[in-house]
Amino acid sequence: MTVLLGESDRWHHKPVYTEIVHRAKRAGLAGASVFHGIEGFGGSSLIHTSRLLSLSEDLPVAVVIVDTEERVRGFLPELDELVDEGMVVLDACEVVRHTARTGGAAS
Repeated sequence: MTVLLGESDRWHHKPVYTEIVHRAKRAGLAGASVFHGIEGFGGSSLIHTSRLLSLSEDLPVAVVIVDTEERVRGFLPELDELVDEGMVVLDACEVVRHTARTGGAAS
């Protein structure tokens, strides 16, 4: 699953992408990562870019969550509460390799 939104999107004064990652962890999903975009546009059709200071206030952010289809679909109701503006994309994927750190990984 990929959730596309703006970096300035907030939920209870916190970035939405942060809340999504924390909820995905609590839900026991396999993993979530946030990627910061340097340019993009969404529903407003206004291009946000890091190249112009005046348009760099709401750069695109992509939250990527990977798990089984059933578990990812089960997480969708969490996003209904969090994503007012943005896009949620479900794509089939094939995990070819998955390794985990052993020991004291950060939580």
